[in-house]
Amino acid sequence: MNELLSLKNKNYALSGGTGTLGGSIAEYLVQNGAKVLLLGRSMDKLEKKQTELNNIVADSTFIFKVDVMDEQALVALREEIKKEFTHLDGLVNLAGGNIPGATLKPDQTIRDIALADTRKVVDINLFGTVMPTIILSEIMVAQGYGSIINISSMAAKQSISRVLGYSMAKGAIDIFTKWMANELASKHGDKIRVNAIAPGFFIGNQNKRLLTNEDGSYTERGNSIIKNTPMGRFGDASELNGMVHYLLSDAASFVTGSVFDVDGGFSSFSGV
Repeated sequence: MNELLSLKNKNYALSGGTGTLGGSIAEYLVQNGAKVLLLGRSMDKLEKKQTELNNIVADSTFIFKVDVMDEQALVALREEIKKEFTHLDGLVNLAGGNIPGATLKPDQTIRDIALADTRKVVDINLFGTVMPTIILSEIMVAQGYGSIINISSMAAKQSISRVLGYSMAKGAIDIFTKWMANELASKHGDKIRVNAIAPGFFIGNQNKRLLTNEDGSYTERGNSIIKNTPMGRFGDASELNGMVHYLLSDAASFVTGSVFDVDGGFSSFSGV
């Protein structure tokens, strides 16, 4: 493989690496010779994923039980990574998602939204990225290089019904990505990069019931998304891997502060 694209012997930290998209990315990274540091709150999920990944490539995966919303825990994690590893080449912030109380039902109005749940969704999707980025990027500043990938959304680009908190948080992720890209490159050198990926619609555990019925057919919302996706289908989790690979690799050495759509054309289509 071209050295510009090589991920061999690189260390990448992933939050949310036990989910559908994160799990696929983790598998891809170890298959390409990288070491993966999985960050999460559930030791059971972390251990299960570690076993799966180590079965693909022995001794490829390390797990750290940490809440990405806990500043002190993240500082302790930073020090542990510095002690146990010689370098941290990248961070992929995949922690996030939605919760039922922050998702309006089709027959509800904004007055029915659970504000406390909406705040929780904003916190995990925004500060669950802001906090690990700020704290773990200190390792990259010290070593002089690193690539950070945040996860945006189609909901950051246009109004998507029912998911107010999620949309607000992902809109903020876009500007945080640009802000941090400027901050790190201008003050700490051109080898520290921050970008984001905006996935289109992928069926995972959190949105499965929103998009599919019990019999596997699409819900009204699922059909609406397909109608507005020029490729006419949902994405497969593996279809994010190529963009992740590019942004983590040295092939993207002059790329920072950008948000890349991986959406089957959804963001390019007006619906008419």
